Amino acid sequence: MSDILSAALGHLEQLVGFDTRNPPRAIGTGGMFDYLRAQLPDFRFELTDHGAGAVSLLAVRGMPRQVFNVHMDTVPDSPHWSADPHRLRIEQGHAIGLGACDIKGAAACLLAAAARTQGAAAFLFTTDEEANDARCIAAFLAKDHGFEAAIVAEPTHAEAVLAHRGISSVVMKLKGQAGHASAVDAIADSAIHEAIRWGTRAVHRVTAMAQDRFGGMTGLRFNIGRIEGGIKANVIAPACELRFGFRPLPSQSVEALHGIFRSCVDPHMLDYYGETFRGPSLPAGDSEDAENKRLAARDLAESLGLPIGNAVDFWTEASLFSAAGMTSIVFGPGDIAQAHSADEWVALEQLSAYADSVSRILSGESSR
Repeated sequence: MSDILSAALGHLEQLVGFDTRNPPRAIGTGGMFDYLRAQLPDFRFELTDHGAGAVSLLAVRGMPRQVFNVHMDTVPDSPHWSADPHRLRIEQGHAIGLGACDIKGAAACLLAAAARTQGAAAFLFTTDEEANDARCIAAFLAKDHGFEAAIVAEPTHAEAVLAHRGISSVVMKLKGQAGHASAVDAIADSAIHEAIRWGTRAVHRVTAMAQDRFGGMTGLRFNIGRIEGGIKANVIAPACELRFGFRPLPSQSVEALHGIFRSCVDPHMLDYYGETFRGPSLPAGDSEDAENKRLAARDLAESLGLPIGNAVDFWTEASLFSAAGMTSIVFGPGDIAQAHSADEWVALEQLSAYADSVSRILSGESSR
């Protein structure tokens, strides 16, 4: 085992031990953040509590042009864990622990790499990514930070990802006409029946987009996650609520897609339609702007000597940096298949590869 991997595992053991589950969003400015600052003695710090468990720590050494971003919050654990999720285990080439893959493993590697180099470096640690409430990133982008590029840590097999889908979540409420289920108008008047009709139309429209493509990704991802309403089997449902989401390509307009989904419902039965969360695609912007940003991201990855991977279907906060005009890539150790799972793990070889790449970048062997 290399010295830098051994150091990274030591940091990962400590970081996994800090409870940063989100929810319950009970993360403060001490504990883990005290540890992070203690491991970066030659850095200057800006620690900010944004409320509701959202805390950010910007650590800077020298005058870097790019900032590494890594979120330190995790999803909650589940009863399916085979051991304490906050105690790191090393088994069969895997580092197992809550957040080890998503994405405290990357943070541990950043700390190990910083200790072995003296070059310019900037790390932005945040704790609100799993809440879909990007207060930390928004506050960072709102100030004159001076960085040109962002390298966002998420599990990408230690490859630079240049593009991913956006995300939009929606709640839609339908209204019907309550009555006896034996009525001749029961099929037309039921809010639940209209939800079923809407779903059929929406799926048909999504299927028609299967050939849309961008950067190796095709089609629109769409999911109806919840349908709730009605009273009992012999009462026409007077109300129904749906929660659905979609993940567009960078070349697909979110507003146009909302227009399509709204058009699939009978306007007389639509009581409410509202977006609960939106995250832009990577790269962010219209079709031409997105392609130009993708090319700039490719140039950044190549200048840093990073292998370039395929576009991914999951969403990351790299798109927020991109929307603010920064060149942005996603680059981290591990496989997204292990994220949010019981006995979450990251391969030691992935941690080693990521730590070596970060060390090379911070030592100035690769620069823009």
